Amino acid sequence: MNQQSLSAFIWSVADLLRGDYKQSDYGKVILPFTVLRRLDCVLEPTKAAVLSELAEKEAQGLNPEPFLLRKSKQSFYNQSPLDLPKLLGDPDNIAHNLFTYVQGFSPAVRDVFERFEFQAQVERLAKAGLLYQVTEKFTQIDLHPEAVSNMQMGLVFEELIRKFAEISNETAGEHFTPREVIRLMVNLIFIEDDDILSKPGVVRTIYDPTAGTGGMLSVAGEYLAEHNPQARLTVFGQELNPESYAICKADMLIKGQDVANIAFGNTLSDDGHSHKKFDYMLSNPPFGVEWKKVEKEVRKEHEQQGYNGRFGPGLPRVSDGSMLFLLHLLSKMRPAAEGGSRFGIVLNGSPLFTGGAGSGESEIRRYVLENDLCEAIVGLPTDMFYNTGISTYVWIISNRKPEARKGKVQLIDASGMWQKMRKSLGSKRKELSDAHIERITRMFGDFVEAKENDGTPISRIFDNEAFGYHAITVERPLRDEAGNVVLGIKGTSSSMARPMNQRYSRL
Repeated sequence: MNQQSLSAFIWSVADLLRGDYKQSDYGKVILPFTVLRRLDCVLEPTKAAVLSELAEKEAQGLNPEPFLLRKSKQSFYNQSPLDLPKLLGDPDNIAHNLFTYVQGFSPAVRDVFERFEFQAQVERLAKAGLLYQVTEKFTQIDLHPEAVSNMQMGLVFEELIRKFAEISNETAGEHFTPREVIRLMVNLIFIEDDDILSKPGVVRTIYDPTAGTGGMLSVAGEYLAEHNPQARLTVFGQELNPESYAICKADMLIKGQDVANIAFGNTLSDDGHSHKKFDYMLSNPPFGVEWKKVEKEVRKEHEQQGYNGRFGPGLPRVSDGSMLFLLHLLSKMRPAAEGGSRFGIVLNGSPLFTGGAGSGESEIRRYVLENDLCEAIVGLPTDMFYNTGISTYVWIISNRKPEARKGKVQLIDASGMWQKMRKSLGSKRKELSDAHIERITRMFGDFVEAKENDGTPISRIFDNEAFGYHAITVERPLRDEAGNVVLGIKGTSSSMARPMNQRYSRL
């Protein structure tokens, strides 16, 4: 069965759910059951050996976990004698037995099902009289590694995630970045390192502090596997939303990857990888979301740790926390002497233009430019994301610029590079084609200025100094209608500045 047929067969479970579940809730059943069936199939060949080892080590009074991992030949195990086919043999107790079976998994896997709130879904299915039918349907699907490889399984699961995101598109943008945007970002952070990444046995790390369902990490892994099958990419991430966190870890489990590097929690207030630095990073933080909930922790770190912490350069206004994620990523860069880092982050227009000279936003921009960290900013078309139609920009940041890029910033206007989608998904009406992605990547990789056929600039290169400006306060005395100075009353003051957005608006 090919990928499309398999994902279609799995999604056909939705026919059973129709009427008892809202369309947008189908994924809450289908995704965890898909994971469960895959793990069930993966562990089947070693199940007898694991159960035998469990009995032996418990009789000896030893902690069985390391021994069970060795016997399972995976990064997880299940110590329950049950499996999905056995559950079907006891229809009256299927809900209780299913819960017992899931509790038999090793802690990392149990965590995934807890974040899915799987027990609540089992109870809901049981009340609706659907639990046996759904379990039976999934048991019919052959997801053994011999039938479906890790790569195929990953593609199938991502297809299911996309379907889930599309039918619940009112919230999809929070946790799901369009795949073509991810492909563009991955191309941009890797293209200058193709020579390094093509060497045999190369090992690199990549991190996403707003991992969502893990799409960025997945596409980065696919890129490297395609260009160099011998290369190894170790992925790290953190995610705040429990369901997205569960999907991200489940996706990695399904592909046979280690899930220990995906942390749960708020990246800004509780850094899950506090002492780590990374080779590459990608992020699509929430647009225009206030950071009031974590203000106390962020201000404390800013004031007490300064540049030894993550937020030394400054703090943006509380109404938009996206620049805090930019600062967080800057703090995760390897020192240039140790190989340096490169990352891509999607931001709205606010971090480019908000805040006058001396403001938190301006000081953050100043830090990036004065330290020569910005390689390029790519303006994307509007209507690219599921939950917003606003203009968005991809920033490419690096502390290991090639010689030609030093002291320079490349601005690429890709706002006109799009094709209309056959069917709109929420606010998403446009998409980048393969040709658009290739063209943008080539302009960035070649580091050249370019124009459209009508002469409109689409790639410009500026010196870092071109973006600096001074705010000048002019005190003017109050004058009466005849133009005479009025004494004894303070006049008005006005600031004159050359705004940063002048350069961007000329693209």
